[in-house]
Amino acid sequence: MTQSSKPSFIQTIKVMMSWKMIVMFFFGFSSGFPFYIIKDVLKFWMMDANVDIGTIGLFALVSMPYSLKFVWSPMMDGFVPPFLGRRRGWILISQIGLMITIALLGQFDPQQSLLWIAVFALCVNFFGASQDIALDAFRREYLTSNELGFGTGVWMNAWRLGTFVSIGLSVLADYNFSWSTIFLMLTGVMSVGVITNLLVPEPVVDDPPPANLKAAVIEPFVEFFQRHSALMVLLFILLYKIGDNMASTMTIPYIVQLGFTKAQYFVIVKGVGMFGLFGGVLVGGSIMIRLGIAKSLYIFGLLQAISTAFFAVLNMIDHGSSFWMNYSQALLGCIVAFEFFATGLGQAAYATYMAIQTNKRFTATQYALLTSLMAVPGVFAAAATGFMAKYLGWDIFYYSCAVFAIPGMLILFKIAPWNATNEELEEGR
Repeated sequence: MTQSSKPSFIQTIKVMMSWKMIVMFFFGFSSGFPFYIIKDVLKFWMMDANVDIGTIGLFALVSMPYSLKFVWSPMMDGFVPPFLGRRRGWILISQIGLMITIALLGQFDPQQSLLWIAVFALCVNFFGASQDIALDAFRREYLTSNELGFGTGVWMNAWRLGTFVSIGLSVLADYNFSWSTIFLMLTGVMSVGVITNLLVPEPVVDDPPPANLKAAVIEPFVEFFQRHSALMVLLFILLYKIGDNMASTMTIPYIVQLGFTKAQYFVIVKGVGMFGLFGGVLVGGSIMIRLGIAKSLYIFGLLQAISTAFFAVLNMIDHGSSFWMNYSQALLGCIVAFEFFATGLGQAAYATYMAIQTNKRFTATQYALLTSLMAVPGVFAAAATGFMAKYLGWDIFYYSCAVFAIPGMLILFKIAPWNATNEELEEGR
């Protein structure tokens, strides 16, 4: 099969069942696992220790390394560790740092040593963000453009599984396990990523790494902004999922105002929705093997917009009718499943497109920059969603979120024409 030819059904199955996808699963798990140790497990621990709720809130600040990881990513492009290679060496350093800091974190008493807990929580997030920098670069360089879409889908689902496992282990505190023991168990789970890292080969990259740290800091930005469509690519990254992100911000207030209980929300949105999301990223990755990234971005973006608009249907039905009384939960389940499925499709294509926009000489730096950038509209646009829903009403709000998807879709005509192959998108960086 030539690089530009469309893979056959058998070749598609071979990609999906390859050893590389198993590697993506275990590395995705290793990436997601430490993220919620600080985000949620630490909160459960401090609640059990009766730490003041205001103090617990302040611990959100220790998540900053994940937002600022592009700052030190050039070092991980420019310096090659003396063992395992540029990517695997940094992955191992980060994993060892995670295991040490997670283990030490659990040995303190929240009533007596909050400052040290804050220091080690910050260290866990620093090593977690560093592992993500190296793992994202590894995924980009390890997979071909035809494998990248499905591999990203596998990675995303494994990432979420990792977060569930880390939170799930905290439940052991209700069964008389000490928190110090739980944190040692969390440390042990990190060995999954370490073993995987020791078993896989270092990705082969033809281009040499930056010659020095100065080149590693400056050249990734110079190379990116010298591209013909650099600003359009950045605009696309900012806008492609903005409507979807805005709509999701108001999901809880909307569903509660419709009269659904918290339990119904949890079962339908967190249960049915998560299955829809898992299915979306896997199906999206599978489709990308056959259709390519460009066509997938158009189709998945359109489905995202349609699924967002569907939420308005819930507000248009007479809530006093027998239909609503009998079928409201089923209707919500169907709409949520569709919306999360479309979100999963879009996430798989979106992340894959960002990956192929990186130059393999500077994968760590450029990917860290792009993933940090993609979070910007979610923060600022989400801040206005409450006022939009309040003054526009729910129907117009969700229709507006769907319309916000259009600018990102239009940019595709410039940066990813419908018939562009994966290789053409990669070469046209």
